[in-house]
Amino acid sequence: MELKLNSCVIRPWSSNDAVAVQRYANNRKIWINLRDLFPHPYTLDDAHSFLRYIMAEKPMTTFALAMPTEAIGCIGLQIGRDVHRKTAELGFWLGEPFWGRGIMTEAVVELTRWAFGAFELERIYAEPFATNRASARVLEKAGFACEGRLKASIYKDNQRLDSFLYARVREAS
Repeated sequence: MELKLNSCVIRPWSSNDAVAVQRYANNRKIWINLRDLFPHPYTLDDAHSFLRYIMAEKPMTTFALAMPTEAIGCIGLQIGRDVHRKTAELGFWLGEPFWGRGIMTEAVVELTRWAFGAFELERIYAEPFATNRASARVLEKAGFACEGRLKASIYKDNQRLDSFLYARVREAS
């Protein structure tokens, strides 16, 4: 799968992306808004481990956001199981030099459109930290609705934080 956006592409990861992943992911401003599975500091070994894991995914649901010369971020889905099999959680991050350009909003719109068809999903949701207004705004601009605030739902960097629940439901045909 490859989706062309105005300013970049959503494409499969390559082992050649390790240096760029490490460069952009090794940023506390990114880490502070992601789950603890995302390490900090982010080493080249972390990048290689991530790429080995992601490139073995079946089906492929985690992709690189890339400029012609390098990967600049990540966007992906975690498909639910059992009664949640028609639902997926969306996650994303973007290298700081590319913030504020509308790249992630466009990527969320396009990946969501693609995913509803590719996986026969009925619902895609995301849970940005309440302190991460930029990601909440991306989701709002991409047509996701805020369904609520989850009080004290996460613990990050020795702080108890709220998160938001945003979702987009497949349009009725």
